[in-house]
Amino acid sequence: MPWRRIRMWGLIGVCLVAVLGVLAWFTPVLSVRTVRIDGLVEVSEQQVRDQAAIPLGRPMLRIDTDSVARRVAAIPKVRTVRVQRVYPWTVKLTVVERTPIVFYDSPQGAHLLDADSVEFAIEPAPAGVPKLITGHPDGNDPVTKAAVSVLAVLPQALSIQVGEIAARSISDISLNLRDGRTVTWGGVDDAERKSSVVLPLLTREGTVFDVSSPNLVTVK
Repeated sequence: MPWRRIRMWGLIGVCLVAVLGVLAWFTPVLSVRTVRIDGLVEVSEQQVRDQAAIPLGRPMLRIDTDSVARRVAAIPKVRTVRVQRVYPWTVKLTVVERTPIVFYDSPQGAHLLDADSVEFAIEPAPAGVPKLITGHPDGNDPVTKAAVSVLAVLPQALSIQVGEIAARSISDISLNLRDGRTVTWGGVDDAERKSSVVLPLLTREGTVFDVSSPNLVTVK
């Protein structure tokens, strides 16, 4: 009868799935042969491989992708990492590195901070990264975070002109441009409006461009 045939093929299917599961979990049929790493610029591939600690020959299903991701994310210059099983034999890691948005000087050297205000390295700042001038620079300092948040929302055409960002308080932030002009930004509020008015304002003659009150901008 048809229902018996359906039942029989169903049982066969279940058995096949079970056998494949056993093969995938306990045997080298579907085991790791290749670890592929994408997205690296500053971080060395060997460092990622060492942190990932993925043993070749281990069955793919027995790779704990979450644990691998946590280990690799512990590298200071790594912002995020995605770990995927790519059957039949590859584990793929896609890394997004931290990008410096600002730096501040200390006796130890230049501290690099990313757009999340995370300090991830002490090394020479890349060309074009502005310097932070503030009383107590630190990734957890509210004034530092305010300065970073301002840099993160600047139009690209303006951000490439910024040589220094001076933050006296969370509501008193200024941008010192590389050509000697200054943009008085104020606080972190009204960022979208300030961004829309600042570039047209910079086409005027002057040295100090105040957008702290974006509805009443001034040029001196």
